[in-house]
Amino acid sequence: MDINNNQASTAERTIISNATVVDGSGAHGFLADVVLENGAIHQIAAPGSHAGQAGVIDATGLVLSPGFIDMHAHSDLQLFLAPGHYAKLSQGVTTELLGQDGLSYAPIDDATLTGVRAKIAGWNDNPEDFDFSWRTVGEYLDRLDQGIATNAAYLVPQGTVRAMVRGFHDGAATPEEVAAQQGIIRTAMEEGAVGMSSGLTYTPGMYATTQELAQLCSTVADFGGFYAPHHRSYGKGALEAYGEMIELSRTTGCALHLSHATMNFAPNKGRAPELLGLIDRALDEGVDITLDTYPYLPGATTLSAILPSWASAGGTEATMARLRDAHTLARIRENVEIYGSDGCHGVVAEWGTLEISGVKNPELDACVGKTIEQIAAEMGEDPFDTFVRILLQDSMATGILQHVGHEENVRDIMVHRTHCGGSDGILVGAKPHPRAWGTFPRFLGHYSRELGLLSLEEMLHHLTGRPAARLKLVDRGLIREGYAADLVLFDPKTINATATFQNPRQPAAGIHYVFVNGIAAIEAGTPTGALAGRALRRTPEGTRPTP
Repeated sequence: MDINNNQASTAERTIISNATVVDGSGAHGFLADVVLENGAIHQIAAPGSHAGQAGVIDATGLVLSPGFIDMHAHSDLQLFLAPGHYAKLSQGVTTELLGQDGLSYAPIDDATLTGVRAKIAGWNDNPEDFDFSWRTVGEYLDRLDQGIATNAAYLVPQGTVRAMVRGFHDGAATPEEVAAQQGIIRTAMEEGAVGMSSGLTYTPGMYATTQELAQLCSTVADFGGFYAPHHRSYGKGALEAYGEMIELSRTTGCALHLSHATMNFAPNKGRAPELLGLIDRALDEGVDITLDTYPYLPGATTLSAILPSWASAGGTEATMARLRDAHTLARIRENVEIYGSDGCHGVVAEWGTLEISGVKNPELDACVGKTIEQIAAEMGEDPFDTFVRILLQDSMATGILQHVGHEENVRDIMVHRTHCGGSDGILVGAKPHPRAWGTFPRFLGHYSRELGLLSLEEMLHHLTGRPAARLKLVDRGLIREGYAADLVLFDPKTINATATFQNPRQPAAGIHYVFVNGIAAIEAGTPTGALAGRALRRTPEGTRPTP
């Protein structure tokens, strides 16, 4: 690959010559010159027709595809705190879907913000001096438009909305409280949210009944949005939990996108075909379903998520008070180690599978990279006591990896006709899950090129055109004249993840250029620092930036 003029990427006009264009539709690739002008794909021309002109990028042997769409991102604060956003740009991501798992920062009020910040510090950090000046979804999207590295769409988080109406408390919502939640969601959708998320193993979202969720989904459906649940269990009772979500979609008419659709933990080994059969039967009946996965076995969450839901009611301070009370603590131990905590997907905690990935308290730094079982052995403690001690010392902000996946399930779900790519990437912590840096190149390198699970064209459709259709993006996800120039130029022979569990913050191999709205964010493999991303808002005509 040669660049005749090193100013090619910063000019209003960029020419990519002799690229193998894989357009995101699933169709076979073809050779072409592609001309970018003023943020859009201006022309798709005969290959070599622009060769020799100044500023041409010679893409011989390289693939030009639409930018990758991360359908499950946790970059809600990191887009501001680490604006270069190298973790995502370096793997070819140009659009992210935020507001995941029912907990995020808009809409919000002062009282709820304090609780949400503490609750998801392990996902997003919780800087004391950060300016949370927005309160509505519209204001949050406006803040994104002040300068971000990737494009971003947003889901209104059901758990946050519920907390605004009735706090972080257990119990069914009253009809008046459900109506209040519907009003908040209606405003959020009017302001540009593309749908609603839930975290039904996280408080307070998990306290919602099926009937309550149905009423909220009906409101989302009124706007043509979709529901993206982290449902009630990925372990014991996982199929029943998936079934609840599918039935919600069937009865409310709300489109369904199943977040990180995995079948984890020992009870679900080899059971992905049962899940896919459930989905296929619903699809054949006309239920609108898609799903996303990440191409790894372990999951990632917060250590506090292992607690039973009743122990987490009322927020962080109330939870810590229960952990300090001997009588209540005995009941928590019983739930976690004997009966199976609903926070741990209905299975008992296996301390050897819970690896600390990040802490806020520097006194706990030595715990990072070790399992609860290992730390307990080093300290001469009972593992449950180690678990509680870390939660209290770290004010519930500890991040973990959970080593509970099954490769056969990952592969079966990945090839499904509704599958999209989603990193579920946690970007904070000393040793975050490598999916935050490696998801999309691993799909293309390991699973497509090395294993042949899907062809390059098929896999790129999973990562571009299909998620764009779910998001109803007006002019993204495909390479077409007039579409936004969100593009990735990569070597199909070398693209792969280099991030590992031991060294997770490593950029992908084989990615040469990444364009966001026509501006090079990665140029000849090097980040440019460009902040060309836009907030993508739902409108009646589709999802797009505000003009």
